[in-house]
Amino acid sequence: MNFIRKIYDWVLSWADKPSGATALCFISFAEASFFPIPPDVLLIPLAIGNRLKAIYFGLICSISSVFGAMFGYAIGLWIWWSGPTEFSGLANFFFEHVPGFNKIAFFNVKELYDQYDFLIIFTAGFTPIPFKLFTISGGAFGIKFPQFIIAAFVGRTLRFMLVTLLLKIYGESIERFINKYFNILTIIFLLLLIGGFFIIKVIL
Repeated sequence: MNFIRKIYDWVLSWADKPSGATALCFISFAEASFFPIPPDVLLIPLAIGNRLKAIYFGLICSISSVFGAMFGYAIGLWIWWSGPTEFSGLANFFFEHVPGFNKIAFFNVKELYDQYDFLIIFTAGFTPIPFKLFTISGGAFGIKFPQFIIAAFVGRTLRFMLVTLLLKIYGESIERFINKYFNILTIIFLLLLIGGFFIIKVIL
């Protein structure tokens, strides 16, 4: 846990540097495939420090994360297996060292993909669920790539743009509220969106 805390502090340290936006781009990309710290840790102080650029930072975060999702998908598709049912050395490294990864969770994701299709990719992109687990699993289990990208783009963009929009409007007064209740807020908003999807499906 001390190692994770050091990484967390390192990510946060970029908020006060001129190259903070570049670091945000890299971290957003990496978090979607292997990095343990979510980009919100850097996105929030950057957006508060320059509210005029809050939406810009949100776009950087969203687009970089989608490219990171593509990279994660490629890892799963081309590097994850050493045989039909045998994990590669890289896969075993992830299971042993990358937070959020284990074999039980990996195979559970396959069942979720089979049951919920688009919604589970969107859910992983929007909520604090480890996104990398779903991007790599998507490639490993051969999820349809166009559907995968659309769901990842919608989920990631909604998540990061919602955060930056709130920060742009309310500034520091809402920072503590977001940090304290972010998980709950995303789950509530997600339930509303899923409810809307089902209502549309019933109507149509």
